[in-house]
Amino acid sequence: MRLAALLTLALIPLSALSLMLGAASVDVAAIGHDPQAALIFWVSRLPRTLAVLLTGAALAVAGVILQQIVRNRFVEPGTTGTGEGAALGLLAITLLAPGAPIIVKMLVASAAALATTFLFLRLIRRLPPREVLLVPLVGLILAGVLQAAVTFIGWQTDLLQYIGTWLMSGEFSGVIAGRYELLWIAGAAAALAYVYADRFVLLGLGRDAATNLGLDTERVLHLGLAVVSIVTALVVVTVGMIPFVGLVVPNLVSRLMGDNLRQSLPVVAAGGAALVLACDILGRAVRYPYEVPVGTVLGVLGSALFLWLLYRQPAR
Repeated sequence: MRLAALLTLALIPLSALSLMLGAASVDVAAIGHDPQAALIFWVSRLPRTLAVLLTGAALAVAGVILQQIVRNRFVEPGTTGTGEGAALGLLAITLLAPGAPIIVKMLVASAAALATTFLFLRLIRRLPPREVLLVPLVGLILAGVLQAAVTFIGWQTDLLQYIGTWLMSGEFSGVIAGRYELLWIAGAAAALAYVYADRFVLLGLGRDAATNLGLDTERVLHLGLAVVSIVTALVVVTVGMIPFVGLVVPNLVSRLMGDNLRQSLPVVAAGGAALVLACDILGRAVRYPYEVPVGTVLGVLGSALFLWLLYRQPAR
């Protein structure tokens, strides 16, 4: 719990910096009597900061849940085709019903992400149990096939610009009040995962062992897949895919705290929020007043962290 408290304390100055940083200067003390400052704060800065925190926390929790389901630490929603499946669903509903409400688009994207994750699970069940590195490889192949299909359809329908936003940006500069609130559902899904944390630990022991311990494995499996799919779809719909959060944060926390999800999930959530918020601030500061998308920053920083995890021997 000490680590969770430290990360939570680290979020306070990061959040304050996020609220103040931007192309337009805002005097926080003047919000009460300056309409321009109040408008920027309530419509742009605060929604953006909340969106970053919710996205980071939810993606990190979704990553650890998916790793428990698959029993492999080298997977996250971005390496199993889940994000690409959500983008394919979003593209389909955009083409078939362009005027559909955002909640309908979110539901279609979630259903497509869920179907893709089920397909990934069926594919990896045929792999030799000892070949753990084949699991993320199959996910990357599936993601590549889906991304190629999405890109081809987008090229044929002149929607490549939208597709680029969904698949690779992690762009928070367009987040304003009224355009990020779906992420609260992702946060609620991540909180639901904490309620079932002990069951996910049992599921990570394998189906036979979990069933012998009295766990309803199918129910917990479906719940976990629903959490992963909803979080992934909502992030894709709102800001686009963000790589490495669900991969490096759970592995870093696991090395420090072990696999007791009841204790480590709050740390995973706080760590994911702090990582994405720090990268968003870095992306805003490095070429101020222009911005580098947080997905690009995490593409560099996340890959470095992942390589460090691969070569660094765990302490225990």
